[in-house]
Amino acid sequence: MLKKIAILTAALLTMLPVVAQENSAAPSLSLDDCRIRVGEGFPGIKARCGEFERSENPADPDSPAILLHVAIVSALTLEPEPDAFVPIAGGPGQSTVEFYASVPSAFEAVRQKRDIVLLDQRGTGKSAPLRCDVDEDIIEGRYTREQAIEETRSCLESLPYDPRYFTTSVAVSDLEALREELGYSKFNLYGVSYGSRVAQHFVRQHPESTRTIIIDGVVPPQKALGPAIAIESQNALNAVFARCVEDKACNDRFPELSIRFNTLRATLGAEPATISMADPLTGKVEEVRFSDIEMSSALRLLLYHPSSIALIPLLVNEAIKGNLQPLAAQFRMVAATMSDAINIGMHNAVLCTEDAPWFDEENITQEQLDSTYIGPIQLDVLDAMCSVWPAGIIDDRHRDPVSTNIPVLLLSGEDDPITPPAYADLAAVELENALHLTGPRQGHGLAPRGCMPGIIGDFVDSASVANLDTMCIDRLHAMPFFLDFSGPSP
Repeated sequence: MLKKIAILTAALLTMLPVVAQENSAAPSLSLDDCRIRVGEGFPGIKARCGEFERSENPADPDSPAILLHVAIVSALTLEPEPDAFVPIAGGPGQSTVEFYASVPSAFEAVRQKRDIVLLDQRGTGKSAPLRCDVDEDIIEGRYTREQAIEETRSCLESLPYDPRYFTTSVAVSDLEALREELGYSKFNLYGVSYGSRVAQHFVRQHPESTRTIIIDGVVPPQKALGPAIAIESQNALNAVFARCVEDKACNDRFPELSIRFNTLRATLGAEPATISMADPLTGKVEEVRFSDIEMSSALRLLLYHPSSIALIPLLVNEAIKGNLQPLAAQFRMVAATMSDAINIGMHNAVLCTEDAPWFDEENITQEQLDSTYIGPIQLDVLDAMCSVWPAGIIDDRHRDPVSTNIPVLLLSGEDDPITPPAYADLAAVELENALHLTGPRQGHGLAPRGCMPGIIGDFVDSASVANLDTMCIDRLHAMPFFLDFSGPSP
C-alpha cells in the first residue's frame, strides 16, 4: 500500500489522420486492432495499439531501448482534424490508457472530430513499468525510518530500468517524439492531477506543438506536492462535516460529528482495533488490524469523489458506535485499487526528483501536520524514501509558472482534497489566454461531471476560452448524504 502515497465504442479504427498522411511520411509505428480497458473483466474499447521504441536515456541513442505502449481511439468521422486529443493520467504512476478507459464519456464530444492518442507514460501501465514488490506496512506506519529506507533500497535493486530517466522532463520528450512519429500537426492536451504538471511542461517545452491545453485538478509548477496533502485533505473533510451541520437531516442523524470523529481518531491511534471481517474483494474472513492510519487512508480517497463523500458521515458515525467493518472494508478496497493503479517506482522517480528537494520551501510545520487527521506519516515516508532515491533528469524552468498565450482551460473542484482551486489560480499567474472553472461541491477531477464533457468539447473545437457556455456548471451538485445504508432520505 506504499503505492497509495501517491496518494482513474466503435470507430473507423484503421484510419490515421488524413492530413498527417498527406503531409508526412507514413509512420513506422505499427498499430494493430486491440481493445483497451480499465482492468481484467471490464468492457473493452476498440482502439489501435502499438509499441513505440525509445532510448532509456533520450540524450544517448546508444542507451538501452524501452517500449512505450500507445493506443489510438479513432475519431468518429472519416476526416479527423489533424490535431489529436491527448489525455495524460495522474498519480504519478497511473496508466493513461486505463485512465481513459475508466472515463471515456468525458471525452466523447472531442472524439467527434479528433483522434484520442493515449501514451502510457514511461514507467506506467505497459510502458517499461517500474513496479516494486513493497511491504504494505511502510505506509501503515509500522516501519521505522530505517526499515522504510531498507525497503526502498530493495525496490531500487529490483527495478529493470534506471529510474533517473523516468521523470516528467523525459516524458514530454517521449510525447513530442510520438507526435512527430504519428504525423499529427499539434496536440490538444488534457492533464489531470499530476498529469496537469506533464501538460504544463509540454507546452513550456513544445509550444509550437500545442493547440489547446486543459488542466484538471491542477498541480502548479511552483508547488512541491507532499507537504500540504494532509492539510488540504483536512480542509476537505472539514467541509464535509460543515455541510452535514448545514443539512438538518444529516445533523439530526449524526450530531457533533467532527468532535466525535476526533475522539475516534485519538482512540484508534492509542489502541488499534482488531476486526474479524470478510474481505470485500475475496469474501475470505480475516482478522484485520484497523488503526487511525487505515482510517485516514480510507477517508482520504473517499474525499475525491462527490458520490463517495456522501458516505462519509454514515461510515464515521458507524465507526464511532463501534462498528468499524464498513470503514475497514472501504480501506481494503482503496488499498487494492491503489496498489493496482500506481507504479511506485515511477511515482518515486517523479516525486523524489521534482518535489522532495523543495519540501522545506512549503513551510509546513509539524504542529500543522499533527493537527490533521492524516498526520505527518505520508510526508515522513516520502522523506525517507527520497533520502536514498537517485535524482533524475529535470529541465531548467521546470518549477516556473508557464507563460503562454495558447488557450488554457483550468478545472477545479470546490472541495478538492489535494489540489484546491487556489492551486489553479497559482498556475494561471502568467497564462495570457485562460479560463478557470470551479465545480461547486466537487472533488478531484472535474472532466466527467455533469455538463463538463460538452464544455471540454466546445473548448477544443473552438480553441478559445471566449464565448464558452459555462452556466451549466452551477448546476453541478453533491450527492445527498446517506443517512443509513439504504441511501439518502427521499
